[in-house]
Amino acid sequence: MINRKKILALIPARGGSKGIPKKNIQLLAGKPLLAWSIGVAKKSKYIDRVIVSTDNEEIADIARKYGVEVPFLRPANLAEDLTPDTPVFLHALEWLKDHEKYQPDILVHLRPTGPLRTAEEIDESIELLEKFPEADSVRSIEEPSKPPFKMWKIAGDFIDPFVSDMPGMKDWHTAPRQSLPKVYQTTADIGVVRYSTIMEKNSVIGGKVLPYFLKRPTVDIDHAIDFEIAELLLRKSNSSHT
Repeated sequence: MINRKKILALIPARGGSKGIPKKNIQLLAGKPLLAWSIGVAKKSKYIDRVIVSTDNEEIADIARKYGVEVPFLRPANLAEDLTPDTPVFLHALEWLKDHEKYQPDILVHLRPTGPLRTAEEIDESIELLEKFPEADSVRSIEEPSKPPFKMWKIAGDFIDPFVSDMPGMKDWHTAPRQSLPKVYQTTADIGVVRYSTIMEKNSVIGGKVLPYFLKRPTVDIDHAIDFEIAELLLRKSNSSHT
């Protein structure tokens, strides 16, 4: 709780995954991937409640084993490959309101695929949202390895620059990175959003988004090799704190 506001962490973890079967419960450094998000949520000094939203009984059992709630199973139509985040959050919030009359003020969106986040980063993101009452949400961001100005798209048999025009600059797609505008990409680590943003704006982001700048490398687990990268980064992180 912060400023007497109830804070719910929601961890969406569906059973299906095309790239890596049972990805959310594959082992990472000896623990199911899902458990890393559960662990930091429970260490947060502001999060009051942690819920896993899943359509899968095996995932639900593992979540409960690690000490968090799975009060419902998500419908199959909200656990498909192309299901966006907002309906998943709306389902959870409407279920909690209908069955428990529970309504949080702030939600912390913790994707299992961002296992390197820390409780301190979560708490700093919550504090950041509280500093700006006009903000809808906070998202963790980092500089991309390759900015969009250097990307291309297919145009028939040829390729065209993804960014179609850069006033005052020619061949910007081959220009030194330092001469291009600085851009950022969101990461899987942290999303903090107001209840009102979800319910009134039908969005888990909204229009006024605050950046939380990550100060470390991160990984979004999507391919098998990402597990190896994450394990390496976890070992490096742990050794730097010993």
